[in-house]
Amino acid sequence: MLRVVIGLLVLANAGYFAWTQGYLGALGLKPVVQSEPERLRSQIKPEGLRLLNAPRPAEAPSNDATAPTATPPSPPAPAPEATAATTVAAAEVPAKPQTDNTPATACWQAAIYSPAQADVLRSALQQLGLPDGAWRLNEVLSGGRWIVYMGRYNDEQMARKKTELRDIKIEFREVTVPALGRGLALGTFSSEASAEQALQDLSKKGVRTARVALERPEGTNFVLRLPAVTAAQRAQVAGLGAALAGKSLQACE
Repeated sequence: MLRVVIGLLVLANAGYFAWTQGYLGALGLKPVVQSEPERLRSQIKPEGLRLLNAPRPAEAPSNDATAPTATPPSPPAPAPEATAATTVAAAEVPAKPQTDNTPATACWQAAIYSPAQADVLRSALQQLGLPDGAWRLNEVLSGGRWIVYMGRYNDEQMARKKTELRDIKIEFREVTVPALGRGLALGTFSSEASAEQALQDLSKKGVRTARVALERPEGTNFVLRLPAVTAAQRAQVAGLGAALAGKSLQACE
């Protein structure tokens, strides 16, 4: 049976080959030739066809009046990069800086001066030759000021007492009271009674040699005020030394 099937397949393949090659044309059995000569004859100037992506061949000049007139190419537009570069260059041109030669000014003050101290300071300020209104000494009515005082001390004693107070955690500031001399204030109070109470509290912490003293009597005193001075003018006033009576200039509040 298998031999019969194989034989039929061989005969079928041989017949197909003979049909495709036209060997069976005498029997009226041959494949139809696919050709369309009428389409080729209907084409108009097929040699004028060109591919869009192919390079355009050079054309000989033609005297044909019906040939289309070539349109001259338009000038190329400026590259975006060039425009952007021009814009950036224009933006990077620095603006002309504004010139202002007026120096900055600020308000400073120092307080408080007794009438005698104010007289010394006034004389020193007048010698500086500052502009009118650059400084003034304002009168202030101040009450008395009491302190818990320890002193008078030389440098060695001052250093030792400061160490002792730090060890027992007592706050202090260095003062120079005209009637008492150089020493340490363990507190500042607006009344004598308040100072006496503070002295009792400090004695419980081990303070033995302190006493209540009047640091500044009640009366009219003075505050130095520099309403609007430059840094150079402030430096002039700060350099007056002893005339400032140990006061430092502070920014106005």
